[in-house]
Amino acid sequence: MEIELKLLLAPQDAPRLRAHPLLAQTAQAEVQVLQMHDIYVDTPDLQLCRHHAGLRVRQVDGHWVQTLKAGGTVNGGLHSRHEWEGDVPGPQPDLAALDSAIGRKQPVRALLRRDAVRDALQPVFTTRIERTVWQLRTPQGDQIECVLDQGVIESGTDGAARSVPVSEVELELKQGQAASLFDVALALLQDVPLQLGHMSKAERGYRLAASHPLQAVKAQALALDAAMSVEQVFVAIAGNCLEQVSGNQDGVAAGEDVESVHQMRVGLRRLRSALGMFKSLLALPDALKAELDWLGGALGEARDWDVLAGNTLAQLDGEAQADAAALAQAAHAQARLKHQQAAQAVTSARYTACMLGLQRWLQARAWRDGCSARQLRRLDARVSPFARATLRKDQRRLMKRGKRLLHATPQQRHQVRIAAKKTRYATEFFASLFAGRAVKPYVGRLSALQDELGWLNDVQVADRLLQQLPEVQADKAGQADQSVQDGLRLHAAFVRGYLAARAQADGSDGRMHKAWRRFKAVRLPA
Repeated sequence: MEIELKLLLAPQDAPRLRAHPLLAQTAQAEVQVLQMHDIYVDTPDLQLCRHHAGLRVRQVDGHWVQTLKAGGTVNGGLHSRHEWEGDVPGPQPDLAALDSAIGRKQPVRALLRRDAVRDALQPVFTTRIERTVWQLRTPQGDQIECVLDQGVIESGTDGAARSVPVSEVELELKQGQAASLFDVALALLQDVPLQLGHMSKAERGYRLAASHPLQAVKAQALALDAAMSVEQVFVAIAGNCLEQVSGNQDGVAAGEDVESVHQMRVGLRRLRSALGMFKSLLALPDALKAELDWLGGALGEARDWDVLAGNTLAQLDGEAQADAAALAQAAHAQARLKHQQAAQAVTSARYTACMLGLQRWLQARAWRDGCSARQLRRLDARVSPFARATLRKDQRRLMKRGKRLLHATPQQRHQVRIAAKKTRYATEFFASLFAGRAVKPYVGRLSALQDELGWLNDVQVADRLLQQLPEVQADKAGQADQSVQDGLRLHAAFVRGYLAARAQADGSDGRMHKAWRRFKAVRLPA
């Protein structure tokens, strides 16, 4: 199993990396410089890619090597995947040799045995890379290969050729603890601007070859086992949340994708909810908490303006439609500004340090140093009792807050919404430990309740933003026509009143309470 951390850097920063004192101090051999030419092969309909596999043949130092990578995961930049490698006589893969090397239970072995796949393999894209290699040994004895790759990925024929540049660092664990990869990365980050790399060169090549646009990454279902310990489950849950956060990094960095911002924020909220679930057993360091708050703030502002501009105002009709349309343009402009700020946040060294710090904390199980003996016993215990107790506790909290939902204030409704969200996240985290026929209706009723409460919360957020909008526009315009600003204020005042009246009706006409009654009637998974 290959375990590596991928980092991106601007080509002009490569000399700073080469001169970094860490590399000179920990290198155990002469630096190697290799010229590599890779040919990635697949079927015309990309069957290997569809099955999360990649097959390449590499020419380096006058000989050819084939490599197959398959399966694995990416958590916050840490790549783990199966890998099989061997010499070949030329630029064609040797499928017989691969068949002998791959374990019988690996799905990719059966895939490569299909005649339709074997007979259709062809070059899909190529890479030309100059690779600089340092073999490092940390003071703790961990062995790490540090690689600087610079070059290009190319796809297509001469008439329709496409290419993307490559400038990245790979830290591969050869021996020792995975946490050491993050120690090295954080040390390099102090002097070299780096970003987490979410996609491998193979993934980037496939995206180039197929002209696939970036897509937002939703939360992936967790597959937990009742034999796992509480601590193992926490690590799996936190890693799953970080995978959703980092998976949307490129979409947010592009500065325009609404859904990527939303899904990255969801991943962050899921992580915070998970930390709250396990807070009696472990605690995130205050410094990392502060960084999560900073990131959440950057994403939250962009998301709030997106919802106002593209959802809340867009839903209004009738007598409020003209006023909403007048406000929407200004709201969209503010949303674009907040997207740019969110993009700056996720491409900053601060974001990289935050994600590396979180992963280092997870990999090293750093919370154990501050745990009591009782906490350690509970962390090492089987997870099922903890999961059941957590779901019962969450449901009791939600039921208590929802008792006065009919006459609740906006703040009280907000507290019910937060409790419903945490209950849903917990249920989805632990879903694989319970029967699906019990989990599905429970989560479904929770989702319906969240939707009703979410609309009412959107109205509260809209009221706050609409108060700000005329002033925000005035600040942007400088000496703009005062009548335009006065017009925005009038439109905003009308829409605020309209939304408040509609929220009052929605909160008392039975929709929210119907969702609440339906939730109360469903059984808690057990």
